Amino acid sequence: MIVTFVVFLALIVIGAPIVFALGVSAALTIYIADIPMSIVSQRMYAGLDSFTIMAIPFFVLAGIIMERGGIAKRIIEFSLALVGWITGSLLLVATVAGIGMAAVSGSGAASTAAISSIMLREMRARGYDIDFSAGLMASAGTLGPVIPPSIMMVVLATTSNLSIGRAFLGGIVPGLLMALAIMIGCYFYAKRGGDAYQDTESFSLRRLGRTFVAAGPAFVMPVVIVGGIIGGIFTPTEAAAVAVLCGLIISIYVYKEIGFNAIPSMILRAASISAAVMMIIATASVFSWLIASQNVPAAIADLLHQATNNPLVFLLLMNLLLIFIGMFMEGISAILVMVPVLLPIAVSFGIDPLHFGVIVVINLSIGMITPPYGITLYVASSVANRSVLQVSRKIGLPFILIFAILMLTTFVPELVTYLPDMFIPVVIID
Repeated sequence: MIVTFVVFLALIVIGAPIVFALGVSAALTIYIADIPMSIVSQRMYAGLDSFTIMAIPFFVLAGIIMERGGIAKRIIEFSLALVGWITGSLLLVATVAGIGMAAVSGSGAASTAAISSIMLREMRARGYDIDFSAGLMASAGTLGPVIPPSIMMVVLATTSNLSIGRAFLGGIVPGLLMALAIMIGCYFYAKRGGDAYQDTESFSLRRLGRTFVAAGPAFVMPVVIVGGIIGGIFTPTEAAAVAVLCGLIISIYVYKEIGFNAIPSMILRAASISAAVMMIIATASVFSWLIASQNVPAAIADLLHQATNNPLVFLLLMNLLLIFIGMFMEGISAILVMVPVLLPIAVSFGIDPLHFGVIVVINLSIGMITPPYGITLYVASSVANRSVLQVSRKIGLPFILIFAILMLTTFVPELVTYLPDMFIPVVIID
């Protein structure tokens, strides 16, 4: 196994794509160990032979439809009516819009791209600190993997044999707390930011009602998706397909932002993104099998139990490890590599697997705003026409606030487990 990790790290360091780093390191170890090479293709096929995993391309397609179909625009207009009269309004609007986009897209990068392209232009015109604003957009994007529906949660649940419905519910409270913490931080930042952040626009109940009605069809989607899964009406994969259908109906017939001629290009884009994710899952399946067959989790668990018997100490060490890993690896890849190693150890410490899983997702969502990987940081910087270095210098406040919620979630597992436990009688085990 030493060879596996050395080769894997070496490939990552030289910039090889994660799919090659996973596949090559695992295949080389299998060859050296004189295990039949046919196991590689068998495990790759087994890793994808899951009806639940089919939810991923559907959720990707649903997110693309929502991005192009005018849903993001309506969510932002509602957010402006809701909090646009408060000091630092556009910062708060971006965060509220992040909640709305997270609840319909499931992807942090997609949420960041949609919000940034609309909001940053107005922020620059009003004289906002553009680097801080772009950093905030990136931070709002971290809500995507935590608030359901979430592609990362689907991968996590599939990898750890959790109920996707319970995983979705488990992310709601921590995700909303992350958003609330960011909003409070932005408010106090704006209070000290000068005249540019002092808005004179007054609150209008009529405007709020009008924009809510306009955004209503968009807000129906997460209710249908999550409610359908929790109520046992359909499986996560069927829910994702329903999301695509709802998105098309709303975008074509309600908002009329796209036509049927746009569907082929959206399907091709979704297929391209999904193919990359599926290849990572396939090669990671070989890597994970190799780790499990060599009893790596048991060996690490023994070492940790010798070092400490305190589950909170283990969780703190795990948080530091995952934040570090999130700086260099994409979230889905990190889940596929690390969860098979860490989950058995967490269970041996008596930690609820669902609590563990949501902590993993929050950690890896933080990785979306930390260089050098920081995918939402790159997206927001690109839209703002600023360098990643310039924006990353202003990411400190959102990072601290999200990290504080991570610590709160770590020490108070009920924040994760309360909603899923409340719905035990109706939750369907996926």
